[in-house]
Amino acid sequence: MEAGTIVGLLADPARLRVVAALALGAGTIEEVAEASGLSLKDVALAARRLARAGLVHRDGHTLALHTERFAEAARTAAAQAPPPPRMSADPAEDAVLQTFVRDGRLVSIPAQHSKRLVVLAHLVHVFEPGVRYPEREVNALLAAWHPDVAALRRYLVDEGFLTRQAGVYWRSGGYVEV
Repeated sequence: MEAGTIVGLLADPARLRVVAALALGAGTIEEVAEASGLSLKDVALAARRLARAGLVHRDGHTLALHTERFAEAARTAAAQAPPPPRMSADPAEDAVLQTFVRDGRLVSIPAQHSKRLVVLAHLVHVFEPGVRYPEREVNALLAAWHPDVAALRRYLVDEGFLTRQAGVYWRSGGYVEV
């Protein structure tokens, strides 16, 4: 069964409640109705649809969730997913960036200095060389990456990626394409 099919089945609130009740230990139509707050008729209809799709085993009033189908679908979907785009040509740097950057956001600031340098070198590219930025604009650009803009700003200055003078910042480090 495909992950998309499972998601489609669970998009229905009644079927989702039935699956949740079964996952939490309900084993009969009556127990599912009690746990889910649904009527016996609604549970029976949802259970019939889930059984036809192979997610639920139904034997009279007894129901059992085929939890292994969820794991199988997840493994299949993961195997079919395209690899994430590379963020660096260097495999070691790319591994660090894949760990700390998700969907264009920094999930956490690396504690290890060498990893933090890789992330900062990637992050500094939001600043154009030769452009001067007031602190408010630096904060806005960094907030798109991570909520702790003060820490990022401090690290970028301390590591020489940005220079600060009189509340104005400019890019002073990092690789620049020419």
